[in-house]
Amino acid sequence: MPIVQIHLLEGRTLEQKRKVVADVTNCICQDLEVRPEQVRIILEEMPREHYAIAGTLVSDRA
Repeated sequence: MPIVQIHLLEGRTLEQKRKVVADVTNCICQDLEVRPEQVRIILEEMPREHYAIAGTLVSDRA
């Protein structure tokens, strides 16, 4: 049973999330030869102030 965890910044639409989980599921099924019912996906959303790049919070970047 493949388990995929995806970390992303807040702000994606429900439709975008639906599309990404469908696309990732299809890829996993094709590449690992498993059924969709076996695939688990965890979406972890985080606020922009909880993620930094090069020592700067994303919320502070232009």
